[in-house]
Amino acid sequence: MDPPATSLNLPAARLASLDVVRGVAVLGILLLNIVSFGLPEAAYLNPRAYGGWHGADLGVWAINFVLFDGKMRGLFSFLFGASMLLVIERAEASGKNAASVHYRRMIWLLAFGLTHLWLVWHGDILAHYALIGMLAYGLRRLPVEHLLGLGAGLILATTVIFAGLPGTIHAGQELEALNRMMGIPAPSEIAHELALYRGNYAGILHARFAEHAATPLAMLWFFGPETLAYMLFGMAGLRSGMLRGDWTRERYRRWLLVCWGIALPLYGALAVYQILAQFSLFSVALGGWALTVPLRPPMIAGWACLILLLAKPGGALTERLAAAGRMAFTNYLLTSLICTTLFYGYGFGWFGHLSRWQLYPVVLAIWAMILLWSKPWLARFRFGPFEWLWRSLARGSPQRLRGAASA
Repeated sequence: MDPPATSLNLPAARLASLDVVRGVAVLGILLLNIVSFGLPEAAYLNPRAYGGWHGADLGVWAINFVLFDGKMRGLFSFLFGASMLLVIERAEASGKNAASVHYRRMIWLLAFGLTHLWLVWHGDILAHYALIGMLAYGLRRLPVEHLLGLGAGLILATTVIFAGLPGTIHAGQELEALNRMMGIPAPSEIAHELALYRGNYAGILHARFAEHAATPLAMLWFFGPETLAYMLFGMAGLRSGMLRGDWTRERYRRWLLVCWGIALPLYGALAVYQILAQFSLFSVALGGWALTVPLRPPMIAGWACLILLLAKPGGALTERLAAAGRMAFTNYLLTSLICTTLFYGYGFGWFGHLSRWQLYPVVLAIWAMILLWSKPWLARFRFGPFEWLWRSLARGSPQRLRGAASA
């Protein structure tokens, strides 16, 4: 039997396994976010809407749909739940008021998220995490089996909610809004969106407040149960030793084969269904939206197992991914600042000018930047810039920044 991974053989004071998985997640989430940065809204779910749906463009969509779409966001949510529980447990162990520590962190995260949402990019996830994190605190003491059971129930509830959308298409309810989100909008709507994001900051800001001011509340209804489920699964993953890197390699391999052996063929079938249906609104709502919900958790768990199997203790890439994960907050916000500058009219104005596959050289360049800068920064400073600011605000005083990050 293979020996346990023992958190990648690094000191328990810092769980390197969490950092490595988080590093992959913060890189991977850009594979999907880049479509929202660079193309009209409907193109995210429906490649026929804009950006190309043949050849390389279709291939990029298919790979993302099967392997990455929703999985990287879910993996990030898993890690958020695990890290949140770790902070709470350490606060309790040191005699601090865990509730005070947790809610101060979530309140400031909400402030960061709303600032990011309203001033930088409408696709923010931080405000949503802060609100769900506030709810998750009351569930922190549940045993592993109850965390998994409750999470499964929330996934089932989300599936039921999303499964109602295809029916509304046939009933004609809110058809215009659904078509704008996952169908093929009218050329006039696409033209309006292109003009908006190729325009100046004032126009984009006005539209963002008009359309997305209440987005965090809407997300609580549509995505809240699913996100809470992922956070609970992350807590269970920490408690069970999975996300600590404590399982044997054989156990990680077995879980990977089972999870992906079930989910991958079904995801492939859903991709083929949408292609054969030529991405009709109904096929995207059913095959690209509703039926993917119960398949995402095993795909996400499989990703965590694969990453921990491939992570080589002391390896150059592993160390750089861990550094990127330790600075995930900074790297996530930095990605938004870079991409909005590249794509929006107040920057380089690339919005809508690249096809789907042409977005990915941009992704590779940003990945390289993140991997190159995170490790040298942490060799000189204890935290990433935004991690330091978040920690200082949550603790009510400036934290020491200079000095290499501790293990």
